[in-house]
Amino acid sequence: MMNRKSFLKIGGLGISSLVIHNVQGSSSLEDLTQENNKARDITFGVITDLHYDLMHDSDRRAQLFIDAMIKEQPDFIIQLGDFCVPKPQNKPLMDVWNKFNGDKHHVLGNHDTDGGFSKEQALAFWGAAKPYYSFDKNGFHFVILDGNEKSETQKIEGYPRSITKSQLNWLKKDLQSTALHTIIFCHQGLENTLGGLDNGMEVRYLLEQVNQEAGFNKVVLVLTGHHHMNYHNEINGIHYVQINSSSYYWAGEDFKSTAFSDEFYKKHGILRYTLVYENPIWAVVSLDHKKNIHIQGMKTEMAGIPLANTGIDIYKDVYPITSQIDSRKLKY
Repeated sequence: MMNRKSFLKIGGLGISSLVIHNVQGSSSLEDLTQENNKARDITFGVITDLHYDLMHDSDRRAQLFIDAMIKEQPDFIIQLGDFCVPKPQNKPLMDVWNKFNGDKHHVLGNHDTDGGFSKEQALAFWGAAKPYYSFDKNGFHFVILDGNEKSETQKIEGYPRSITKSQLNWLKKDLQSTALHTIIFCHQGLENTLGGLDNGMEVRYLLEQVNQEAGFNKVVLVLTGHHHMNYHNEINGIHYVQINSSSYYWAGEDFKSTAFSDEFYKKHGILRYTLVYENPIWAVVSLDHKKNIHIQGMKTEMAGIPLANTGIDIYKDVYPITSQIDSRKLKY
């Protein structure tokens, strides 16, 4: 029987060790943060799950995003994973991506190493140096995580989707060393139990302990992809926002789409099991130093056939299936 993993192939850190005890001087971190209020606001464009290797019109989708970003001129752009595998045939995507002259960042997705490619090959192809790292811009701190590590505590079916002890220790030290409000990027959802980060609760607890130690909400926003969904959760003062795929929703091997012709599916067989979004969607995220987060989302339709006519249970993954990214106004 065909499943998503096979079809898409192309070509113990303990909780107790994560507890951060309150230390003297946490108020000084808040004082430093207040100093950073003098910095200007920040805006960035975010796109995820393009699946360049699978989509029939992925060149068009990438070009529309970059055209919009060139016009918008955000402080940086970032893709949250499942971008493309590092094969020579995908160079046109990188040529389009690199037309944006500003800073560009990449998050590793589980499908970016399909076909036997390594993380190192994917990163080199994209021009990214490390699988996880951090940077500062406009008085904010940004952290890119790699959620594609193999669990050290249990066997997990399918793709690796954990953050191991080494990366967690790095994350703890990185967050303790900054006084800036922090935004975190990861491919897999930290609070989604349907294929999300396996030790997401462990990571969330670390973020909460960092905030407790700092004496203020240092980590304010976590952005993820992977699930091809559209939702927002606020957990203990931290916003977790799922950015929908720019391309499609995976409906499953039991679903047979009729949105396109049989001839189309002979060329693009994988899309038979998806709900393709008619046009690409992405988000522009802005944060200011007055504790405002503004997410400008986009909306399109399902290609070929309305969602209501597909016969699919739109709540099969709990959050409703949709071809949009909601615009949101949040406070931190």
